[in-house]
Amino acid sequence: MIRTLIVDDDFRVAALHRAYVEKVPGFSVVAEAGTGAEALRLIAQSKPDLLLLDIYLPDISGLEVMRTIRESGASRVDVIAITAANDVDTLRSALQGGVVHYLVKPFQFNAFREKLESYAAMRSRLSHAREVDQAEIDQLYATLRAASSSASLPKGLSPATFALVARALRDAGSDLSAEQVAERTGVSRVTSRRYLDHLARSGVVDVQLRYGRAGRPEHRYVWRAT
Repeated sequence: MIRTLIVDDDFRVAALHRAYVEKVPGFSVVAEAGTGAEALRLIAQSKPDLLLLDIYLPDISGLEVMRTIRESGASRVDVIAITAANDVDTLRSALQGGVVHYLVKPFQFNAFREKLESYAAMRSRLSHAREVDQAEIDQLYATLRAASSSASLPKGLSPATFALVARALRDAGSDLSAEQVAERTGVSRVTSRRYLDHLARSGVVDVQLRYGRAGRPEHRYVWRAT
């Protein structure tokens, strides 16, 4: 069961979101918060798996709540931000390329359910990645050491997700885009791009440019390590 904390200063919206969450199998609501400060307190107290977070709160913004969660490192909680369409780019920029899950207002239950189901699928895939045995992770690091002077991951990259992305590309047998890797692993496109670029800098994958009809180049990644 994915334990969910709802954060919205409008109690009617919070009640609607609670009703939505409780209609999606595999999810439950542990609490509701009307302010950013209350959300941070309840995160520490209730330890939810998922935060449904409105960006506009009366005390501190949802962005500040997310930054505080990241910087504290005290609780492992995922976030689905609820925001307006014209704030999506701001949201991505403020989080400096991190994982961004969001719902654009206004939305109906079907869109809400699809987002939660997509998140649940991603969470399931990542849980399998965390179960990757240490031998496979050690093998991947050995590959990095053979190609690069540093086998360590940059700050913010996890060994589990690294193994998941590397495995997806290695097993593909052909070049893939960051979006295709994201689809195969369940992580966001931005996240897959970060790990793929690290693999490219380490010299274990090649990057090719492919030009589409619109003339914009697409980065294609192919595993070349032996």
